[in-house]
Amino acid sequence: MRALLAAAAAALGLTSLAAHAVHAATPGAPRLLSQTGLYASPGRVDARHLAYAPQYPLWTDGAAKSRWLHLPAGATAASIASIDGRDEDAWVFPVGTKAWKEFRFQGRKVETRLLWKTGPSSWIFASYAWNEAQTDAVLVPESGAAEAAEVAPGRGHSIPSRTDCRTCHGEGRQTELLGFNALQLSPDRDPGALHGEPWRPGMTGLGDLVARGLLRGARRDLLTRPPRIQAEQPTTRSALGYLAANCASCHRGDRPLPGLDLDFRHTSRIAREADEPGLRTTLGRPSLFQPPGLSSSLRLAPGQPDRSALLQRMASRRPASQMPPLGSALVDEAAVTHLRQWIAALPMTPSH
Repeated sequence: MRALLAAAAAALGLTSLAAHAVHAATPGAPRLLSQTGLYASPGRVDARHLAYAPQYPLWTDGAAKSRWLHLPAGATAASIASIDGRDEDAWVFPVGTKAWKEFRFQGRKVETRLLWKTGPSSWIFASYAWNEAQTDAVLVPESGAAEAAEVAPGRGHSIPSRTDCRTCHGEGRQTELLGFNALQLSPDRDPGALHGEPWRPGMTGLGDLVARGLLRGARRDLLTRPPRIQAEQPTTRSALGYLAANCASCHRGDRPLPGLDLDFRHTSRIAREADEPGLRTTLGRPSLFQPPGLSSSLRLAPGQPDRSALLQRMASRRPASQMPPLGSALVDEAAVTHLRQWIAALPMTPSH
């Protein structure tokens, strides 16, 4: 089997991964992307999958992305299993759900990630690296693959390890499809969202899920009062949306990191700006991280970007200080600029 895996990697043109293929035996994960069910025929995504674009996308070194969700068959041959939407902040997906995300740099496919729910509390995490011919992708090792694509001179995009995947997505029943939730698919999309992606014909949103009966148990006014970041100013809305997408997988109230009390997650219970955790747990709060040259700092110092530890960590790619700590090799300069301007405009004595 080890020889077959190595030979397959080499045959696919993935010579840099061939030496590692013997370690790529993620239980239950198919060896090739083409074997996961994503494609109806070579190069053609199955039209039955739900294509979507979250309104607040995750920053990954400027990668272009495509995403698809597969829901398994329902009780009858003609039906599709539905998502349990009773908890608006933690949808429960049916066993058999698969989600794929494709990453492209400079127009070339580099990796595709798969999340596959195989039991009530079990998910498979797998990443596939594309071959030079762009005809298929092979399962990468449990440890991931470093420098899979150059994103800047001397800087490379790395395919994450399975441990990295679990760090962001959670374990067991707490596993989440981070870009496929009520806020991300809301019809009340933020026109100022950083790195916002165009909504293309055929994409699936919250309204489509409700209309097709694919979301059960949701509140009746979900579409007339759709999820929305609560903010009075457009810049605050987009800043909090960005932080929710890029930081809340770790910094969240329901799974807090010990001793931090730092939360960027938007939930359906939030009715006003002052209650947004991204403000409530940051504005004027002391930071454990001290930017170079300063004796003290705040997580968010209104009117003072240079004293705001959150911004300083976003602008760093030093291993000891960068945030997020995983998933990117480059600073998101557009986000740093936006948040710098936003923080500078915050009143020095905020009402939050």
